[in-house]
Amino acid sequence: MAHGRRSGGGRVLVLNSGSSSVKYQLLDMADHSRLASGLVERIGEGAGRLVHTPAGGERREREADLPDHRAALRAAAGELAADGLGLDAPELVAVGHRVVHGGRAFTEPTVVDERVLAEIERLVPLAPLHNPANLAGIRTAMDLNPDVPQVAVFDTAFHTTLPEHAARYAIDTATADEHLIRKYGFHGTSHAYVSRRTAALLGRDPAEVNVIVLHLGNGASASAVAGGRCVDTSMGLTPLEGLVMGTRSGDTDPAVVFHLARVAGMDVADIDALLNQRSGLVGLCGDNDMREVLRRRAEGDAEAGLAFDVYIHRLRKYIGAYCAVLGRVDAVAFTAGVGENAAPVRAAAVAGLEGLGIEVDGAANTAPGGGPRLISPEHARVAVAVVPTDEELEIATQAFALVGS
Repeated sequence: MAHGRRSGGGRVLVLNSGSSSVKYQLLDMADHSRLASGLVERIGEGAGRLVHTPAGGERREREADLPDHRAALRAAAGELAADGLGLDAPELVAVGHRVVHGGRAFTEPTVVDERVLAEIERLVPLAPLHNPANLAGIRTAMDLNPDVPQVAVFDTAFHTTLPEHAARYAIDTATADEHLIRKYGFHGTSHAYVSRRTAALLGRDPAEVNVIVLHLGNGASASAVAGGRCVDTSMGLTPLEGLVMGTRSGDTDPAVVFHLARVAGMDVADIDALLNQRSGLVGLCGDNDMREVLRRRAEGDAEAGLAFDVYIHRLRKYIGAYCAVLGRVDAVAFTAGVGENAAPVRAAAVAGLEGLGIEVDGAANTAPGGGPRLISPEHARVAVAVVPTDEELEIATQAFALVGS
């Protein structure tokens, strides 16, 4: 079946199907406006919760029986239909799905068929918490309207341009190849979007600009983008590697795992939970919310102060490393919840990097603002920017580009 744009217009429904929640947005691709958005959560946990907000309308919230993702998506589809925005509307040209792990097989957005479903299923061991939920969302959306193309947009795709010397771990090659062990990277839709928006902010073609993108949220990652192509990124085989995060440790000596097994008697599941759920900021000071860490630090709390210092030290190391990887840096872009809103983090992350041409203007850094903006002084060799990310728009744009014309 050929998938072309329908005469009624161009809308894309974006689905982010997680382990116990589904986020959705319906976008009009003519002007990138949001027609509706919503969240279905507590799937499979008894009484589920659905929040739906139509553009220009009042937010609706209700509880519902949501035993699985199929029930969750049907509930969301019902809310959209109530606003005249149903999945059977002729204006809907695609459903774009966030898929966390595409391995090496998927380097770009892909229309889903049985072969694609099988490959995403094969990659489940690399993302056991995410890919099954992503698959559930795709299959349910296909059932709800088999005539609308489903497009998978992969978190890992933007990072498939990594050169082999950056993607390889220095372990036995045969073992690595057999078990698909290499650096994949994540948050790819955010890094792609922000690197392009940063170039636009500078009034330059992305192909001419080298950008360090710092996606700082509860999960955090950095990327080195040379002329629009990612050449290095901080997350690896899994999202555990790299920066200090809300609950993840980031970079750690691999021998910590062996030490905990031998000395503390912890098994693999215990250590997995420690490094992914009880480390990072929460492990250092008991809070994974940077706002709380900053508040406590300002009040003189020693644990919060140390947590902040560890977080910033790791972040500054990656900025310096990516300056070396890129050779020439045109911009450093902060994005996501912490990157966009925590001025003290931005200031501390680049403090002392004036020798590399990187600094922020104090007034510009702390000034309120919601859109893309420069926070570096005019004389700085490297632009420092705050660029709000929009992963849903990036997914919709990629899906529409593939099937909307």
